[in-house]
Amino acid sequence: MTAQFPEEQGADGSFERQDDAFRDWISAEAGAPYPPAAGPGRYHLYVSLACPWASRTVIARRLLGLEEVIGMTVVDPIRDERGWAFRAAPDGSYSTDPVNGFAFLSEAYAASDPSVSGRVTVPVLWDREKRRIVNNSEDDICRMFNDVLAPALAGGPKVAKVDLFPPEIAAEQERLSAFIYDKVNNGVYKAGFAVGQEAYGAACRELFAALDELDARLGASRYLFGNRIVESDWRLFCTLIRFDAVYHGHFKCNLRRIADYSNLQGYLLDLYRQPGIAGTVNLDHIKRHYYFTHDDINPTRIVPLGPILDWSRPHGRMDK
Repeated sequence: MTAQFPEEQGADGSFERQDDAFRDWISAEAGAPYPPAAGPGRYHLYVSLACPWASRTVIARRLLGLEEVIGMTVVDPIRDERGWAFRAAPDGSYSTDPVNGFAFLSEAYAASDPSVSGRVTVPVLWDREKRRIVNNSEDDICRMFNDVLAPALAGGPKVAKVDLFPPEIAAEQERLSAFIYDKVNNGVYKAGFAVGQEAYGAACRELFAALDELDARLGASRYLFGNRIVESDWRLFCTLIRFDAVYHGHFKCNLRRIADYSNLQGYLLDLYRQPGIAGTVNLDHIKRHYYFTHDDINPTRIVPLGPILDWSRPHGRMDK
């Protein structure tokens, strides 16, 4: 079997995700090359609504009140050998690039560092003044939105009554987020992009062991940390919302559906119905991207009609 991303394939057939290429930081320190207080419009976010990593930054931008000060452009969900593309969508759900006029996101990478190699990924946080990428790590971007840009440009998390990284739970949140990333967020990819039976089996079993553990945790708590929603919840949400539609079938993560978990399913519905969140989820982009783009996994490029998902059902989480 041909690997979807040959350069990220281990000798045993396992998927080994590449490192992020750009890790500069927006800082309020004097003389910092990327200051937060340069005014609205300096920083711009390039995302795909199909991508769970990018979707987490879209959610953070919305919850932290940064939509009016951090611009955002959505790429075409169909990615070919040229990478993520800027095209005009008939329904307006993705668009051409209004900032730089790029045709492909790879042009932003080349403009920032002509020597950069590896796969072009989303999200990308772009500096319009310096005309280069600041950062393409969703973890870093969410942190900068919460800790630096929201306080400087949108009144701050305390004003918005949102803090995605409460300091009093920092150590436990960091541990749990690392667990969710390795076993769940990246776990579905380790199963889906494996090209050997043993590598797939190990990744799939590890994934479902983690889901079982998280389901048990959510049996005693409405959210991962009691009754407040933090960034760890949104990183888990971005995988759960895609699970039954694409990871269960397309990535062969089919021991169980999220709908089969009493706590994870209700938790997913609860988060989906938080104010503003439904507007960040585009199931058409999600399904078309995975089933059409991953042609080594789905060579026919047929996008399935189902499953029928009802995210409006009662979730029963209020009493947790």
